[in-house]
Amino acid sequence: MTSETLWYANRATGAVCLVLFTVVVLLGIAVRLRGRLPGLPRFGTVSLHRTLSLSATAFLALHIAVAVIDGYVDITALDVLVPFRSAYQPLWLGLGTVALDLMLAVLVTSLLRERVGHRAWRAVHRLAYASWPVALVHGLGIGTDTGADWMTWLTVACVTAVAAAVGSRLAHSARAARRTPAAVLRTAEGARP
Repeated sequence: MTSETLWYANRATGAVCLVLFTVVVLLGIAVRLRGRLPGLPRFGTVSLHRTLSLSATAFLALHIAVAVIDGYVDITALDVLVPFRSAYQPLWLGLGTVALDLMLAVLVTSLLRERVGHRAWRAVHRLAYASWPVALVHGLGIGTDTGADWMTWLTVACVTAVAAAVGSRLAHSARAARRTPAAVLRTAEGARP
């Protein structure tokens, strides 16, 4: 493979990762809100979330492999796992490494969910909320297509979708928190003789 082919492959897999991980975050929020996609039962949304998570992870592995294989810049396997040590754009590449490390923690605990327990799994799974924006900033800082119109619109669409979903999730949590004390009070009042 030529260096130019690897460069295009790296750009393409980076853009695909942005889209796939955005959809994964959106589906994860839908699952948490007990939402369904039209035409799918709830377990279908969960299954789609898991399947797309693995697909996104595969594209991420391809994105990283292409970056390491490409001889144009020197990115080592250690640079992939240890943040901010690369000689090539250490800040931007380091942010990608941080996002990868967070996603690896989510992936490993998801695969070992039965062994680590639901509470520990959920706590680690929340790292996905941190890894998505860190990966986004990585792409904005290091991506060669950042200034291109198509990439700007793609990024704006992804950020808008995730912001709306997170806003919906926070609003749902706030409503649930307001209802909980009232429900406890009604239950306690109903139990009085």
